[in-house]
Order: sequence, then C-alpha cells, then structure tokens
Amino acid sequence: MTGAAPRETPREGGRLAELDLLRFTAALAVLAFHYFIAFASVWGERPAELFPAIATISGLGILGVELFFMISGFVILMSVWGRGLGAFALSRLVRLFPAYWVSVAVTAVVYGLTAATALDPKLTLGEYGVNLTMLQRAFGVYDANGVYWSLWVELRFYLLISILVIVGVTFARCLVFMGVWLLAAGFFAGSEQAWVDLVIMPKYAAYFVGGMAFFLMTRFGPRLVLWCLAGISGGLAVSAALERVAGRVDRVGYAAMPVPGWAVVATVVGFYVLMAMVALGWLRWLRWRGLVVLGALTYPLYLFHTAAAVVIVPALRDTLPPPLTALVTVLAAMAFSYLVYRVAERPLQELVRARRRRGTPVPAEVSGASEASARREAPGQALSAFPLATGEKASVP
Repeated sequence: MTGAAPRETPREGGRLAELDLLRFTAALAVLAFHYFIAFASVWGERPAELFPAIATISGLGILGVELFFMISGFVILMSVWGRGLGAFALSRLVRLFPAYWVSVAVTAVVYGLTAATALDPKLTLGEYGVNLTMLQRAFGVYDANGVYWSLWVELRFYLLISILVIVGVTFARCLVFMGVWLLAAGFFAGSEQAWVDLVIMPKYAAYFVGGMAFFLMTRFGPRLVLWCLAGISGGLAVSAALERVAGRVDRVGYAAMPVPGWAVVATVVGFYVLMAMVALGWLRWLRWRGLVVLGALTYPLYLFHTAAAVVIVPALRDTLPPPLTALVTVLAAMAFSYLVYRVAERPLQELVRARRRRGTPVPAEVSGASEASARREAPGQALSAFPLATGEKASVP
C-alpha cells in the first residue's frame, strides 16, 4: 500500500466548487441553529416558538459544525500532502487569524462600547487579549464568541496531523494514523478524563477521519479499506451526534429544540453521503462561479453572525415581525462577512500572490482563494468554522 499510486483527477489544478457549497451550507446551518433555536436571550423569548415551522430543521443546524469537521479532514489532508510542517503551519496562520482577530475586536467593541448584553461573556480586556491567541481554552479563559470552541478543536486536529506531516504523508501511513485514531476514539468514547478529550477528541475524531478517508478516495480511488474506515467513522459519528443533541435537548427541553433522534441519524448519514459524492466526483456538474464567493463568505459568516444578531435583533424585534427581523439580520451578517473578506482576508492573499510572482518561495496552499480549492496547492480557511456553540454561554461547547 505504500506504493499506492494516485489516480488521475479531472480537475487537477481546478476547484472543488461543491466543497464551497457544502461549507457555506454548514455555516448557514450553524446560523440557523443560533438564530432560530439557541439565542433566546437575543430574541427575549424562545426562538422555536417564534419560528415553529423551521424549528426542527434549525435544531439540526447544531450539527453544521460536524460537517465543517468532515470537510476539514478532507482539505487539510489534501493541503499537507507532499509539503513540510513549516508550509502547513504558515498556511493555517494566514487562513485562520486575520478574520479571527477582527472578530475578537468586534466582539470586544460590541460588549464594551454598546448597550448589548445578550450572550455577553463578561471578559476583561486581558481575557480578550488571550482570546487573540486562539488558545484561550488552554488557559482556562472563556471564549469571547461562542463559536470559537470549534477553532480549539481544529487546532488540536492540526497538531495531530502534524505528526503525520513530520513522519511523511503516504497512503499507508494515513491508514495507520486514521485507524489508530478511530480505535482510540471508540475505546475512550464516553470517557470523562480531561486528557482524553484534549488529545483524542472522541466526540469529533470520527468526522475528521471520515473526511480524510473521502479525500484518499479522491486521490487513490474508492478502495475497500477506505470504505471500511469511512463506515466505522460513520457509526461513531452517529453515536456522538445522538449524544450531543440529546444532551442539548435534555438541557433546554424538547419544546425549545424539537429534534428527534431519527432526524439526527439521517442528517449525519446525509453528511457522509454528500462527502462520498464529492469523493466519487458525482457533484462535478456544480460550476456556478458564485460558489467561489459563497466559499469566501463562509469563515467570516461563521465568526460574525453572533455579533450581528446581538446588535440587530434587539434593535428591531419590537418594531418588525420576527421573520423580517431575521432576514435583515442574516443579510447584514452576510454583507459584513463579505466586507471582512475583502478588507482583512483578500489583501493578505493578494500580498502572498505578489510575493510568488516576484519569486519569493511561499507555501502554495497559502495562496488559494478558499478552502474549497482542489489544487494540490491546497485549501483556504479551515472550519474552522467552523464552527458553533451549542448554547448561549460562550464557553460551553
């Protein structure tokens, strides 16, 4: 297996536009969960009672972060293939931090200079400074924004995959890495030990491994061993999702989050089906250029939709009907996200491209326009996204 040869892909040097679409869909799912289920203090009452027709599907948006993790497993393995640790680290720094720093600053301004109180983590200036490192959870500091918890998960995934980068990424080593991680995640499932959650991440490991398996199918073909890894990870993923959603429902009540177990299973299985379709090339017909823009919006939208809701919804909820208030808030969040992309992210990307044109060596993945890039020069923002708080308290995943 060490000598497994990659198959020819029809879009070598092209884009996986379908991943742009999936990433944007995951971001909208997270937004829907927050706006129409979780943000009771923003609306002043239960969102599920304000939007009963979409309560169940919005509740399933809690799993949008799981889709982000699957996509991250796919694109991060793609980005490290044939590259060194330094290039990988630089690419993650460039992709994750510019918009993130703006997000921390905006959150601090919203709670420090406005009358906004909903979802306020009540941090000191120093704690906001710690948040700038993205390592606040390692220091026992609350997240300034509830969605930041998933970035901590992403960072730990990057550290784990760095081991693979150090020893050298090959097909066989990927299989060993994925198999050992899945075995550990299954063995320690349900463990309350802090080190297990920190290192093995049994609640989320299956999603990353599933995404990696589907990338390997894209590169080497749909081999039986990869289907087996995907299937095992899918079983663990369903179990973890049922536990996470059930925990949320138990805390807030079924009326506040009317999500049945069968819908959770169907959603996670749907994620795996969609990623399999990407790996098998069944979604190559997606060619709309606007998907590139949606891909660019994804990470900023994930980071800024909470601040938009905290500021806009309380200002409009007593004047406009709930659906119109929600629509205005969503559009404003998307507009601001695009502005952040143009001002904070795109200039850095153009700077990197300029350095490449001048002949300065730069990791190829740093210059990609979005994480959906199918170039072997790699993806854009990792999901980071991705992605989502399961409750209103900023520090609770």
